[in-house]
Amino acid sequence: MKCVNHRRIEWSMRFSALIVFAATPAFAVDFVREVQPIFEGHCCECHGAKKQKNDYRLDIKAIALTGGEDHAPNIVPGKSAESPLFHFVSGADEKIAMPPKSKLSSAEVDVIKRWIDEGAVWPEGVDVAKVEDRLDWWSFKPLAKKDGNIDDFIRAKLTEHGLKPAPQADVRTLIRRLYFDLTGLPPSPAEVERYAALPYEKLVDDLLASPRYGERWARHWLDLVHYGETHGYDKDKPRMNAWPYRDYVIRALNNDKPYARFIEEQIAGDVLHPGTTDGITALGFISAGPWDLIGHMEVPESKLDGKIARHLDRDDMVQNTMGAFCSLTVGCAQCHYHKFDPISQEDYYSLQAVFAAIDRTDVNYYPDDASMQRFVGLEQQRQKLAASIMALEEPLKKKAGEAYAALSKRIDGAAEKASSTNPNVKPDFGYHSAIAMEQDTVKWVQVDLGRSVEIQRIVLKPCYDDFGGIGGGFGFPVRFKVEASDDPSFKTGVTLIWRKHDATFMNDFKNPGLTPFETGTAEDDGARGRYVRITAVKLAERKSDYIFALAEMEVFDDKNGKNLAAGRSVTALDSIEAAPRWKKENLTDGIAPEARTQEDKQRLIGERDALLLAQADDATRQQVVSARKARAGIEAEIAKLPKPGKVYAGAIHTGAGAFKGTGGDGGRPRVIHVLKRGDIKQAAKEVGPGSITALNEFFHVPFQITGEQESARRAALAKWVTDK
Repeated sequence: MKCVNHRRIEWSMRFSALIVFAATPAFAVDFVREVQPIFEGHCCECHGAKKQKNDYRLDIKAIALTGGEDHAPNIVPGKSAESPLFHFVSGADEKIAMPPKSKLSSAEVDVIKRWIDEGAVWPEGVDVAKVEDRLDWWSFKPLAKKDGNIDDFIRAKLTEHGLKPAPQADVRTLIRRLYFDLTGLPPSPAEVERYAALPYEKLVDDLLASPRYGERWARHWLDLVHYGETHGYDKDKPRMNAWPYRDYVIRALNNDKPYARFIEEQIAGDVLHPGTTDGITALGFISAGPWDLIGHMEVPESKLDGKIARHLDRDDMVQNTMGAFCSLTVGCAQCHYHKFDPISQEDYYSLQAVFAAIDRTDVNYYPDDASMQRFVGLEQQRQKLAASIMALEEPLKKKAGEAYAALSKRIDGAAEKASSTNPNVKPDFGYHSAIAMEQDTVKWVQVDLGRSVEIQRIVLKPCYDDFGGIGGGFGFPVRFKVEASDDPSFKTGVTLIWRKHDATFMNDFKNPGLTPFETGTAEDDGARGRYVRITAVKLAERKSDYIFALAEMEVFDDKNGKNLAAGRSVTALDSIEAAPRWKKENLTDGIAPEARTQEDKQRLIGERDALLLAQADDATRQQVVSARKARAGIEAEIAKLPKPGKVYAGAIHTGAGAFKGTGGDGGRPRVIHVLKRGDIKQAAKEVGPGSITALNEFFHVPFQITGEQESARRAALAKWVTDK
């Protein structure tokens, strides 16, 4: 009986133990013994103290559990299926597999899965590294007065090494040293003798008052802001108007300009100190660095290389400003949170937004403050009138429709010149005959319209070529005729379309420059034909020879305004085929040179102004005319001022060539996005202008924009930097 009871007790205990073990889960994953070694062995090389790819670390709890860039948080406690980290290490994410070099074993993956599902317990105090306080750095702390003399520290160190200071230099040696330090030049023997007999302080004062002092010490500042008188890059073009900024720096040093004012003028002198010469010439600081001429002038911003060039241009402005005035290397934050300084990517791109509206260009300034103040007052009036005119013309532009847009496009492209070395500029040179040695040599070129059509008018657009200094009207014939026929040989059924001069063609035609020449027809009801031929009977003189050239021929029946010659085939008696500049097909490609001189551009603007007035009712027309007249009066007053100089500076610019500035959009700043990893193709959130957020606690003046103008952004930054 006793035996049976013992057995019952034994079995009961065993059964109870089974019940206990069955109800108890497997031992919890120990982070320190099981998880942390996996992170250290496989992950911390890229996500640890030395590197923080995507700003993510697995050696610090606070970052590991909350970070993860686009996927944050990478670890969701209790939910491995929702944790990007588990997807990366398990291979569940096909696009991202971590670690990239050596995959985790299935056992290691299981450890991480169980650890996350159990709540991702990470004990306090076991981090491999510590989150450093990036503000705990001497340069981010307010200045504090220290007791003691710096010489005491120097003497102590010398004594420690058994050394002692060199004996005091004799007076003549001191004079030479001071000359070299303050002016960079040696004293003459007479100057040495003179100052040897005078107090040392007298020499110091005289050398500081010397113009040579500014010239000597300006070099250091100009080096700091990487000032250059050429653009740099492969097309190292000279900057003919860079020097006023150089002279400004020299002048500022010689005049003991207060440093805060020195900073303000270089960042936003045009708005914080208007009406002063220094307020404009100082802006040369913004454009002091290198500039990619090809990336701006030959590659449009719509293309990747153009976007990169403009990004790097703003980067130079940001780094130059923060490096020169704040001693901060902010460039690292283009791609990631700065490894040493408290600068986030958002901070960096907010600084780019400060300069998002300006570009590098020549800016007018007046050599004296009185003229500058007069100009600023007149310019404010002119801008007010311009805003009023814009408001009146806006509905008229809509009425004018495509005609207004076409004229505006021609004006915007006014400065462009075709160039065989620039693949981004379309050929606008046109058709060019073979060269003749006699002026009365006959040349012809004709267009096949594809079928016989009614012809009401023909437009001939002249060429532009700098050869021989000719420019607009290059090769336009002195005497010529325009004919139509259904016979390509023009032997039968020929209709003379243009008969402006007498039938014998004895009168010379004045070179039209770039003004298109439009013909009517000899008959009121027009002409008819499939082929249109221009025959030159007296050629244009080049230098010692003669040619016939046209940029474009347009043919209209005036039924729908369509150019019937567009894209049609061209034949000629002879032709220079030197694509893309010269070839027959250019005559009907729809591309012709626009304004190459200021006069031509003004003519186009006049045409556009007249087009807008034609859309207005009487009352609006009178308002527009009055406002334009008032603006013209202001511009006449500005023209009376002394001839302005030019400084290569940062300013609103309309652009030229493939480069389009913000001037055509009223100076509206470009939109700036944070770029993931600094990649121009990975634009993330949009940011507005700002400063370095973490440093705001040290500044009395916050970054605060007052006003809608672009310059208000720079003014806010200048006040933040100077803390005034």
